[in-house]
Amino acid sequence: MEPADGLIDHPYDVYRRLRDTAPVHRITGPDGTHAWLVTRYEDARAALADPRLSLDKRHASDGTYKGFSLPPALDANLLNMDPPDHTRIRRLAGRAFTPRRVQQLREPIRRTADRLLDAFGPHGTTDLIAAYAAPLPITVICDLLGVPESRRLDFRIWTDTLVAPDPARPEAARDAVAAMLGFFTDLLAAKRAEPAEDLLSDLIAVRDEDGDRLSEDELMSLSFLILFAGYENTVQLIGNAVLALLQHPDQLAALRKDPAHIPAAVEELVRYEGPALLAIRRFPVEDVTIAGVTVPAGETVLVSLSAANRDPARFPDPDRLDLSRDAAGHLALGHGIHYCLGAPLARAETEIALTALLERFPELALAEGELEWRPSLRARGLLALPVRY
Repeated sequence: MEPADGLIDHPYDVYRRLRDTAPVHRITGPDGTHAWLVTRYEDARAALADPRLSLDKRHASDGTYKGFSLPPALDANLLNMDPPDHTRIRRLAGRAFTPRRVQQLREPIRRTADRLLDAFGPHGTTDLIAAYAAPLPITVICDLLGVPESRRLDFRIWTDTLVAPDPARPEAARDAVAAMLGFFTDLLAAKRAEPAEDLLSDLIAVRDEDGDRLSEDELMSLSFLILFAGYENTVQLIGNAVLALLQHPDQLAALRKDPAHIPAAVEELVRYEGPALLAIRRFPVEDVTIAGVTVPAGETVLVSLSAANRDPARFPDPDRLDLSRDAAGHLALGHGIHYCLGAPLARAETEIALTALLERFPELALAEGELEWRPSLRARGLLALPVRY
């Protein structure tokens, strides 16, 4: 199977066929490398928590899919690590995303949402991704880390380039990586010279006071991952949630009548149209059998989060958006020790973004124009979301 066949515009149709006929299927990527795609919920959940499936690329065989090619200073991050290094670094980074810390951020997030919506005016049309879903999370995560406002647009452009690289311009991705490396090098140097009340300054202090807990490459890679994932995933969470609601007016009307249900509704919205089609690639450290298929050691395993979340064996009538559904157990944000570090913050941002938007614009609706999904086999998000209000 060629994975690009239908996976961008109609991924759930493809995944439905695979779940029914070949739940663990060998695919060929755009670059000619091979991987094994897992599509059923129980298999996916087990694979995400299986310690035999390593994130460390040193376990990868030649000719298998390895994901982004990053320089060492950006590659020493949680998406490439197993315990004990993963445990050590996640414990340090997790301090920024505790329930107490996220609760403290809710008011600033709401202020940012209101400020962005103020710019819309009382009525008109806009691209909700460019005007709201993108600037909200980049503002929140950059404020948390201490990134200057003058560099935030640059980072959005670089991230978009990496998430959906243009095959006709391979140099663009390389240039974006080089620019990010220079950006973080300069930023960490500036924070060392003038520490502030932000997460980057705190991490630098850990690094400089106790180098055994965080190497220089790990410091830079962690900074990169928090900023990259904190922006990219939440843009898609917000954009996909708004689109789903606008395409299901009965569900939107019910939510307007009961705004207190928004936190629970977010779980169903994330299950229905999550921010990622696939989890980060994994490499078996030994031959592993999944759903009766033996995957040789070193080959790539890709777990489809989206396919698992539409598995009727776990979620009855899964292609129907039902905000009254108990969506607990969905895999949109992962499972096991690699569960999304920033999930509490992403949930809070999505809840607040929806609350502010629905309060402000009771007549919000889709505007004319064809919807286009980002040309990515991993991320699930819109290029633009035209709305009228």
